[in-house]
Amino acid sequence: MRIPYRSLTFWIFVGLFAGMLAGKLFGEAIVPLAEPLSDVFLRLLRMAIMPLIITSLTAAVVSVGERKNLGLLGARTFAYYITSSLMAILTGQILVNIFRPGVGSAIQLDEAVTEIPAAQQSVKDLILRIIPENPFQSLAEGDVLPVIFFCILFGYFITQLKEPHKTQLGDFFQAAFQAMMKMTRLVIWSAPLGVFGINATIVATTGFEAFRSLGFYFVVVLIGLFIHASVTLPLLVYLVTRKNPWRHYKGMPPPLVTAFSTCSTIVTLPLTMEAVTDNSKVSEKIASFVLPIGATVNMDGTALYECVAVIFIAQVYGFALSFDQQLIIVVTALLASIGAASVPMSGLVMMSIILAAVGLPLEGVAIILAVDRILDMFRTTVNVLSDSCGSVIVAKLDGEEVLTG
Repeated sequence: MRIPYRSLTFWIFVGLFAGMLAGKLFGEAIVPLAEPLSDVFLRLLRMAIMPLIITSLTAAVVSVGERKNLGLLGARTFAYYITSSLMAILTGQILVNIFRPGVGSAIQLDEAVTEIPAAQQSVKDLILRIIPENPFQSLAEGDVLPVIFFCILFGYFITQLKEPHKTQLGDFFQAAFQAMMKMTRLVIWSAPLGVFGINATIVATTGFEAFRSLGFYFVVVLIGLFIHASVTLPLLVYLVTRKNPWRHYKGMPPPLVTAFSTCSTIVTLPLTMEAVTDNSKVSEKIASFVLPIGATVNMDGTALYECVAVIFIAQVYGFALSFDQQLIIVVTALLASIGAASVPMSGLVMMSIILAAVGLPLEGVAIILAVDRILDMFRTTVNVLSDSCGSVIVAKLDGEEVLTG
């Protein structure tokens, strides 16, 4: 039996409720103590972001680049991932514009924001911004997208080296990534203090009214995830296979329950592979290719969550963004999310990376952190479900007979 007080989730909730209680009991007298705690937490996040992107993304590109026989199978796999992720993002964008959970929010934040840099860009500006003139300058300035672009190119060309340099550089970035993961775990374990500080400050200055919009945001994300899991993904399976998606879904409870419990697509991977091969009749060749890549880069539930979260935070800061501006922000967020796909408790770290890329203050992370762990359980479940649907679709496109029996 797992002891609750050893769980990070337990301590985050302790920090949340303790902060709310302290803000209510002590009022603004708690602010001089609470603000330094939140500042330390946010500085630790900023410290970890860029090294984490460099090591995780470069290591991931080297790993994927070493796979043989990418060809048509790889093209079909990534075509599905892009399609499903974009459909998830569009679902989230429509819902957050219909319900507008952050509009009129009582949440008061310290940092004043006069503009969102990403929202002022055109598509041309975004493309040019992605290509760095000086990657080291982009790294120093914390400009995320150029660093991601450089890491993808650099990782690819590592795979083109001859031995022993290819293995040496690959091992170096993999080891550096493992070291950064350990450091990130330390940073994440400071989250309860940061959550205490930020929520104590919010309650002390605005009261509990500020949390009404947060609950609204939580519901909007859940509605979006439900629509994607119960409408969009089954529709994609049916359109390609012309068979009842229920035949696939009925074999998925074991991996989905595991994903919901562990919040990890990687941990769930063996169960997912067993479910799609035994129940949905996908060959091991397809499953062993599509699912491991999907566990790393295909994050439908996370993509939907990111879209809603970024626009919600912009609404809290008082920005009424046009659809075009939102689209640029969503594309920026999607590109930025590539750099954090393998990070533990990715919701926290990934949103930090995305807010930095978009140009919103990192304190926005603390607004949504109170409900992030619960949402993480649901979005990870959708991530795994999407990976499994992708394996069925790619197998059918490859000429296999799936969903038989």
